[in-house]
Amino acid sequence: MSLTLSYEQQAKVAVPRPHATTRDPRLDFFRGIAMFIILIAHIPNDWLALWIPARFGFSDATETFVFCSGMASAIAFGKVFRDRGLAMGSARVAYRVWQVYWAHLGLFFAIAMTMVALNMALPEGRDYIAQLNLYPFFKDTQAQLVGLFTLTYVPNYFDILPMYLVILAMMPLVIGLAKLHKLAAAAFVVGLWAVTQVSGLNLPAEPWSQRQWFFNPFGWQLIFFTGFAFMSGWLPAPPKSRTLFWIAVAVIVLSLPFAYFRILRAVSFFAETRALLGDLIGKTNFGLLRYVHFLATAYVAWVLVGPNGDNIRATDGPGLLHSTWRAVLAMIMKVGQQSLAVFISSMFLARLLGVLFDQVGRNAFSMFWVNLLGFALIVGVAYGTAWFKSSPWKPKKQELPR
Repeated sequence: MSLTLSYEQQAKVAVPRPHATTRDPRLDFFRGIAMFIILIAHIPNDWLALWIPARFGFSDATETFVFCSGMASAIAFGKVFRDRGLAMGSARVAYRVWQVYWAHLGLFFAIAMTMVALNMALPEGRDYIAQLNLYPFFKDTQAQLVGLFTLTYVPNYFDILPMYLVILAMMPLVIGLAKLHKLAAAAFVVGLWAVTQVSGLNLPAEPWSQRQWFFNPFGWQLIFFTGFAFMSGWLPAPPKSRTLFWIAVAVIVLSLPFAYFRILRAVSFFAETRALLGDLIGKTNFGLLRYVHFLATAYVAWVLVGPNGDNIRATDGPGLLHSTWRAVLAMIMKVGQQSLAVFISSMFLARLLGVLFDQVGRNAFSMFWVNLLGFALIVGVAYGTAWFKSSPWKPKKQELPR
């Protein structure tokens, strides 16, 4: 289906389902794209980070990841809540929280150990422990171990998974409220977000200072449950309107000069205005303009990919271009399907790729092949994870004779 399909035709085709029970290819595609961007963003002094969405608008790949995680959670857990009830649904969520919790701890210890090993193996002056501000952990390990396991010690580099697991833990409450009335769930989600904007409600990030979690779960739950509500059928799909499309484009374009660093440096008006926006674009509590910018971006992307993602599939047409795109698309979607494993791996690999840059230097050629290596590695992680999840060691059921 081509990009020239009219809005009226698309609206007829893209009828929202009341409850999603299977994977949506658009969800896998955008989560996959977000994973590649997150890898780039976390490689120290990576030139490609100058070209990620965060440089051109108020929202970035984090919003995409959290929004899509909300949609994926509606698919993964929604059916359990509907078919088995609130208690069993809560148990299913608790199991996922347990997995994310240990993934967070495992990631911390893996990176902390690696930074120590790098300091010992590469003593030419670079202090990789200091780069992540991990000395407080090593200087007072006993106290920080307690903080690490109770999530009262959350170093900045390790703050996304704690935010995610707190939001997951809120899911049974939100679903329980939705069973009473959808407006009750909406009032709780929006009300908690609003209270956070006004009061700064947050969680402590370290015991020796007043620093709080960089990703405040009480603010970021708004975008998670927005995605959850769309995929659960609580919110209808927005109308596909040419007017609405161009309004969304205008929001994206108008926000660009207040976000792009070169414009901010060159024109003081935009820099001063951005400073005045303050909490409206703040990342910690998930400011209102970040939400508006993301919704505009998501709407434009949703329209452009077409119903069911037909415009990105490129299944029609022969030739090298089509076959190459199909192969690339398959890799992107595989990464999106295994987002938790890929995210954990990318956070670890980003530090190693930064060390590799330190050794080979940062130039146009190294920026190309080091990032390409990183992409190849997370694609490998995605396919490897899918292979393990398929339990290939189990004997396949023999087909019955016809």
